[in-house]
Amino acid sequence: MEQRFYLGIDNGGTLTKAVLFDAAGHEVAQASESVPLLTPAPGFTERDMEALYAANCRCIRRVAEESGVPAARIAGISCTGHGKGLYLWGRDDRPVCPGIVSTDTRAWEYPRRWREDGTADRAFRKTYQQVLASQQVSLLAWMKDHRPELLDNIRWIFSVKDYIRFRLTGEAYAELTDFSGANLVNLDACGYDRELLALFGLEELFDRLPPLRRSCDRCGRVTAETARLTGLKEGTPVAGGMFDIDACAVAMDVTDEKNLCVIAGTWGINEYVAREPVKNGSVLMNSIFCLPGYYLVEESSPTSAGNHEWFTRMFLQELREEAAAAGLSVYQYADRLAAEALDGGERIVFLPYLFGSNFDPRARAALVGMDSSHTKGQIIRAVLEGIVFCHMDHIDRLLANRPRPDAIRLAGGAAKSPLWVRLFADVTGLPVEVIDTAELGALGCAMAAAVMAGDYPDLRAAAGGMVRVRERVEPDLEKTAAYREKRRAYRKVAQALEPVWGCL
Repeated sequence: MEQRFYLGIDNGGTLTKAVLFDAAGHEVAQASESVPLLTPAPGFTERDMEALYAANCRCIRRVAEESGVPAARIAGISCTGHGKGLYLWGRDDRPVCPGIVSTDTRAWEYPRRWREDGTADRAFRKTYQQVLASQQVSLLAWMKDHRPELLDNIRWIFSVKDYIRFRLTGEAYAELTDFSGANLVNLDACGYDRELLALFGLEELFDRLPPLRRSCDRCGRVTAETARLTGLKEGTPVAGGMFDIDACAVAMDVTDEKNLCVIAGTWGINEYVAREPVKNGSVLMNSIFCLPGYYLVEESSPTSAGNHEWFTRMFLQELREEAAAAGLSVYQYADRLAAEALDGGERIVFLPYLFGSNFDPRARAALVGMDSSHTKGQIIRAVLEGIVFCHMDHIDRLLANRPRPDAIRLAGGAAKSPLWVRLFADVTGLPVEVIDTAELGALGCAMAAAVMAGDYPDLRAAAGGMVRVRERVEPDLEKTAAYREKRRAYRKVAQALEPVWGCL
């Protein structure tokens, strides 16, 4: 039998990626491209939707050409991408407005208003999740109040990966993992709920929601136009795909209750899968997982590795020459400086709130506790530690609702750094395992394509055949105790600054 391949397409908060995998999960070829982020006003983060689709087509074509794999042997395609945000397609067959990215905070007042008037509590009885400013319901409510002239033109309400799949196939669907995490789906009924939209004042948009499908369902085929633009074969089937946090979870073989999944990227995602959602209100989100019969229990905020990337870009560029002389990237060199810094004893606290916080949408980033004796390495280490501490705040809330996990499976930018992997182990007091692939989101959705194509019976079997653990790091429990003390200082600083945010 001819070897078959699967194409995963990942549109995250910063990059568009196309990655081709074989049936054993080995990467064959990949291409990526950055699509400029538009910031037309404070709190707005947008993308040109046509430019985004064009970038996807270019990435797919480069993979098709560079892999040397005949297009006929690509058995399936699937998409993933950032959750939340808003991508609207118009009745005039054009984007209604720029796509809105998950870091957008323009609608921050709506969740607060809904909490105060009881709307959020009534919605929780159907969705088991809090309302976030970056979810579709908040952004659509903002649009209804501030750009009402756009609403009549809306034909389809999409997440980013559903928009890209629509452009590849010409068929409009909404995939369940994304939409069940957007306060748009009744989690008990696993479907849309007109009363739920009415709670948010959005009932008139009910018929703009595309039909719901599951991750491994076939959701169309590559059109002739897409084939011309990408080099794919016309008629190649396209799976429903999944929210990127689901894709990373299955790509780390988090397909049962044993392990936690932590993704340190633009957003800090902390999650586990369970047979029942957590209904006591103590966690941020429950959504329907890509494995039927499971829910994804999630704690998250935009407080993770994106803060480190910004800090490095803004303040460490002068290290590039020193890094190059040492044969390292600037990130690797910064890690070396941080690893040489005093371990756990310094009292510099970094609040990783550049793109929002995990408790107050008005909060801003801060470095507190510096004096003239501190070194660059100690400051870098404080940035890394602050991000891990924020993850740990989320992990604590998850662990209050489940038994101790066997390990944390770590993904995102942090998984590429031995120092960061060590910090996650020492701060959490749990073993940390890293998976042997650099492109977890693309691998996870490619696994859905493999299941759709009939080459694996389900996603758990696909994980068994396509996922390998690269390394396991055990925690140093003496350091865990020291970090517990420093976390107390971190929380005190965050609490002490709360009155300040409304003044800035």
